[in-house]
Amino acid sequence: MSRKAAVVALTALAPISWGSTYFVTTEFLPPDRPLFTGLMRALPAGLMLLALTRKLPQGAWWWKSAVLGALNIGAFFPLLFLAAYRLPGGVAAVVGSVGPLFVVGLAALFLGEKPTVKTLLTAIAAAFGVSLVVLKAGAAFDTVGVLAGLLSSLSMSAGVVFTKRWGRPEGVGALALTGWQLTAGGLVILPIAFLIEGAPPALTGTNLAGYAYLAFGNTAISYFLWFRGIERLSASSATLLGPLSPITAAIIGWAALGQALGAVQLLGMAIAFGATLAGQLSPRTPKVSAPEAQIVESFSATEKNGQEVSMDLEGSGVRR
Repeated sequence: MSRKAAVVALTALAPISWGSTYFVTTEFLPPDRPLFTGLMRALPAGLMLLALTRKLPQGAWWWKSAVLGALNIGAFFPLLFLAAYRLPGGVAAVVGSVGPLFVVGLAALFLGEKPTVKTLLTAIAAAFGVSLVVLKAGAAFDTVGVLAGLLSSLSMSAGVVFTKRWGRPEGVGALALTGWQLTAGGLVILPIAFLIEGAPPALTGTNLAGYAYLAFGNTAISYFLWFRGIERLSASSATLLGPLSPITAAIIGWAALGQALGAVQLLGMAIAFGATLAGQLSPRTPKVSAPEAQIVESFSATEKNGQEVSMDLEGSGVRR
């Protein structure tokens, strides 16, 4: 397995894990407490990672961590839950599936990643595939719900792009950066949850088990893999792994909850999965003729003899 394939496989575990959120929420958690659930996902996981890494932000990274935490967690979760409550689940998932298109535009603006026809078509195909998997006939639309869904997708997309743009400070690992963001995002959700939903509900052992899974497996580990992957992949490649989440949710719903999967849903899965794979393929590098190769080799040799060139390929143009 190539290095990129390994990075893609590990990063893909994040949206696959997020696909289990619906099942855990409906089967293990108290009903009608979406903001409290968001809080319990983010803040305990962030505090645990802070305790493990024992690193706090320095200088500009205080506000950068706050911005990233708000975009990826603090604004994303409440908007996502608002969309989920105002829209049928399938409509909310389709609205959220436009994220890759947002990332393409934001990456062109802030990262200099020029959008290609292939990237745009792949993002559109992924959204279309997801719509076939989750959208039901006669689904109702709500203006506030659709707007909340679009804003949640835009928030997460901006988080992906700025996570890529800012990288992480020298000497700080991805685990510590994940802890900063989760803690900041949890602190954003904290007052909103108590203001809207009131005091926490009484929790059973089943509830606690569900929250433990969401906080540590579904959030701490998954977001660590996600942010680590964003560093190593292009923004568009990373976000095109997103369709794996609704695909996983549909498979779990079929296997654990007895939900039907018809021919249309299977076709949608195939289209969305194909788009996900296509989004990970690197563009072909043009072949260099023999004379051109000799010129390049000669130039490289001269360059090496004249000066020592040192470049950090992973950090170039990313770390600030």
